Amino acid sequence: MKKILLFLLLAGLSWACSNADDSATARASMTRNSDTPDGKKIYKLYCVTCHGLYGNMGGSGAFDLTKSELKVEERVAVITNGRNAMTPFKSLLKPEQIQAVAEYTLELKK
Repeated sequence: MKKILLFLLLAGLSWACSNADDSATARASMTRNSDTPDGKKIYKLYCVTCHGLYGNMGGSGAFDLTKSELKVEERVAVITNGRNAMTPFKSLLKPEQIQAVAEYTLELKK
């Protein structure tokens, strides 16, 4: 029994280590070309969990982005600094990535 548990532990550890570069690859592919961040890809990676694919999910109390009246500058401020239960992204994303996400969220409005 101990050998089986040890095998499963080692197999799981080696699998986890082999997939360690996936997040770096995902972050690297968040640009349309070498200098323009892709707001949609970044949104899907970081925002979909609470806001949903179309911006109207409202998970964890997230605001419905399809009804938001915020201007792009206000959206940048919210994404950067957070609001209520929303996590601030200033330590996770570069300013140009935040700008790209803010601009993409404008496309979600109905």
